[in-house]
Amino acid sequence: MNPSKKPNVIFFFTDQQRFDTTGVHGNPMGLTPNFDRIAMEGTHCYHAFTPQPVCLPARMVLQTGKYASQLQTYTNAGELPADEETLGHWFRDAGYETAYIGKWHMMHEDPVPPERRTGYDYFLGSNVLEFTTDDYRFETYDGDGNLVRLPGFRVDAQTDAAIRYIDDHQEKPFFMFLSFLDPHFQNSRDDYPAPIGYEERYQECWTPPDLKALGGSSARHLPGYYGMVKRLDEALGRLRDALLSLDMLDNTIIVYTTDHGCHFKTRNGEYKRSCHDSSIRIPMAFSGPGFQSGGRLQEMISLIDIPPTLLDACDIPIPDTMQGRSILPLTRGDREGWPEEMYSEICDGRLVRAVRTKRWTYSVRYTENASRPTAAWAFEEDELYDLKADPWQLNNLIDRASHSEVRRVMRERLVRRMQDAGEQAPTIHEVDVKPGGQKQLREEEIHQ
Repeated sequence: MNPSKKPNVIFFFTDQQRFDTTGVHGNPMGLTPNFDRIAMEGTHCYHAFTPQPVCLPARMVLQTGKYASQLQTYTNAGELPADEETLGHWFRDAGYETAYIGKWHMMHEDPVPPERRTGYDYFLGSNVLEFTTDDYRFETYDGDGNLVRLPGFRVDAQTDAAIRYIDDHQEKPFFMFLSFLDPHFQNSRDDYPAPIGYEERYQECWTPPDLKALGGSSARHLPGYYGMVKRLDEALGRLRDALLSLDMLDNTIIVYTTDHGCHFKTRNGEYKRSCHDSSIRIPMAFSGPGFQSGGRLQEMISLIDIPPTLLDACDIPIPDTMQGRSILPLTRGDREGWPEEMYSEICDGRLVRAVRTKRWTYSVRYTENASRPTAAWAFEEDELYDLKADPWQLNNLIDRASHSEVRRVMRERLVRRMQDAGEQAPTIHEVDVKPGGQKQLREEEIHQ
């Protein structure tokens, strides 16, 4: 390892992975020993969330460090503005080799044309990987736009490509965005295709309490989903083994996270796009220079905080346009000014804004039930959950008189965060309340 060389960065990005698939979040199935090791030896973001629980907007948040509302890209029907600067640009301008491997999903064209690859010099991927690949058929496009087929299970084929890139780029620092499709469902047949033999391992599997209570498609889909998560974690282990064998591990930052979770058709007719933790809470951990022994962070951390964090860790200036903040001060014990709540914009069919603290989840719904604002910027109160009494968000308290003061505090938090994100101040219509029975809250609980 060259001690004067800037750290390499690998962004290990999965798709639609629940936070509670990981051992460090209590899953007893042993699915993620490699992720758990990174979390315990590096920095674990215990309360990590997505500000956009849907594929395309979440990816644009990660590339630009801006909320989707600022990019005017609310849904999967949008695309990344051609003039937006991204992590690819900033790392390339800082002297890094840049690579993108896997699912792009920030426009509506395949192959992704070179002028729309936003600073990534090496490219091997598809705009929508679920339409060019299947479990044992990994077809994608190379940098010249040629369709290529790589051997092996989809996750393995992609990991092999990443390891080849690492082996070929040992001299200069590189930034690699490794974007997997798994454990996203296979759109063409609405299932979760695990490697051969893996789904059978998890036929008798632990079911998270929200899925146990609400059902959805979880009984049918969890075994395959768990099998896909297991293979992803094995890929993470292979990647770390390759770095170790090349004497590159100690000088490589790895960040592992996902775009959103999966509620298995329990909150609406599909898998995401809701304010519940099953949609918005995600796994997130960092390892490598600047993150070793960072500990378990208890603050509310968002995907939008990752771009400034990675630039900060590599001593690259953070653009003023970014709306998140670096978590590196948190690893050193400096928590001054860190927000007490996480803010999420939920779109596609229902336009929702939500804030979540460690104790409360509060959301409002756009009154016209549209995916874009078209008239008065007015919302109705929709959901409120007490995560201390109801961690799986099964009991909506939005209309309880006993929680009126909580609603007021959370409503003020939400309006402030919407304005901080660049949106106009909304009108929020309060819900008609019902008696709260014996429920009572102490003053300090209201503000938790």
